[in-house]
Amino acid sequence: MRKIQAQGVHHITLNGADRQTSIDFWEGVLGMPFIFDQPNLDNPDEGHLYFDPGDGRLITIFTNEKRKPDPKGNPRDPGTVHHIAFNVSRATLTHALQRLDDRGVAHTPIKDRGFMDSVYFRDPLGLTIELACYKFEPPVGCTHADVMIRAHKKRVAAGDYNIQEIHLADAIEELVEERQGSLSDSRAAANPY
Repeated sequence: MRKIQAQGVHHITLNGADRQTSIDFWEGVLGMPFIFDQPNLDNPDEGHLYFDPGDGRLITIFTNEKRKPDPKGNPRDPGTVHHIAFNVSRATLTHALQRLDDRGVAHTPIKDRGFMDSVYFRDPLGLTIELACYKFEPPVGCTHADVMIRAHKKRVAAGDYNIQEIHLADAIEELVEERQGSLSDSRAAANPY
């Protein structure tokens, strides 16, 4: 038996509120350019808006003029979406709290997740949105996933509860040593002082 090999997220489609509320949130709050608009081809009573979340992929929103904002929260039942996280820069994350406050949007404080920092808030229909900022940059030619799997293995070997920055730093060092050659006889840590 052969598996189907995914190569990334193509798009995520969410049920949104009315058209203008959806545009105001996804572009006006989160800064995602509104790039495409057509009817929902499976439901003529709905619109289908397309936004670029920053990596050229798509977030799409089904809109319905009868659906109005109701931020009381999405169900947390098994099988439902808990939250969606969007990657942001450190600079954006540090200013996100004030920008959400300016709009009267309730949010968490910045939360330290070991390998990233996060802020959580809700969209106009109650879906939890996370703004996440990695605490590291992967070495050239590597991905965040390359670093994370190494850091995870280091965390487990150390018996630590969650990934910490030391696990990330050690994983990055290991990846660089594997991917980049050196003319030195030894690449061990040294003290030149």
